[in-house]
Amino acid sequence: MKMVMQIAVYGMRELLRSRWLLAYAGFLAAATMLLLRFSDTEAKALLSMVNVVLLVVPLTNIVFAAMYLYAAREFVELLLAQPVRRGRLFGGLLLGLTAPIAASSFLGIAVPLAFWGAGGAAFGTGLIVAAAAAVLSLVFSALAAAIVYAVDDRVRGLALALGVWIALAIVYDALVLMAAVHFADYALERPILAAMLLNPVDLARLVLLQQFDTAAMLGYTGAVFTRYFGSLAGMLVAGLAAASWVALPALAGARLFRNKDF
Repeated sequence: MKMVMQIAVYGMRELLRSRWLLAYAGFLAAATMLLLRFSDTEAKALLSMVNVVLLVVPLTNIVFAAMYLYAAREFVELLLAQPVRRGRLFGGLLLGLTAPIAASSFLGIAVPLAFWGAGGAAFGTGLIVAAAAAVLSLVFSALAAAIVYAVDDRVRGLALALGVWIALAIVYDALVLMAAVHFADYALERPILAAMLLNPVDLARLVLLQQFDTAAMLGYTGAVFTRYFGSLAGMLVAGLAAASWVALPALAGARLFRNKDF
């Protein structure tokens, strides 16, 4: 555990000196402040911020995490020449990568809200939006780790990372909608519910829109979500699904890392 923390702390220090991380947090902060400044109400500003979180956060995290891990290969090879277990090395690398990015995602939204002096209800909703951004950061950073250690070529790996983002953020919803229309005569509640749990972006979208009482705008999907996830038990299921989306890619990345011939 000590070795994991030492590697993680080194990675965190490197990232905290990164201009990209500062630019990323600054972008989220600027977007939050501008939306608060030019929206009629705080609720409208936060609703607009949801779109930024669902599109920009996954894209920037999966691309940056993949680039970071590809660039860290020489560092990894150096450490592998030492008596360091691969599992601990991977854990330190992933922790050192995800912790600063998730913190930047959260603080980039939460700090401007506190500075603005948002009201109690709006501030609470804003913290949920910030937490969703942090969770999506963890999910897509873990996905990037699995991609990097599955694909040796950097260009192909980055292309695959972009493809995963496009599939989860854009294409997936279109396919679910087409299936719902095509099989409208059948009972689709359980398949639609499963489909929501199988996509972290879709799950985050529906959880966040619940905070604005706009799930009805999502039609059938929103109605199914409200029915099953409107209670505390439903939200716990959503939380477990999100945790699984972090854990499973991380475990896949760890297995690929242990078996990889550097």
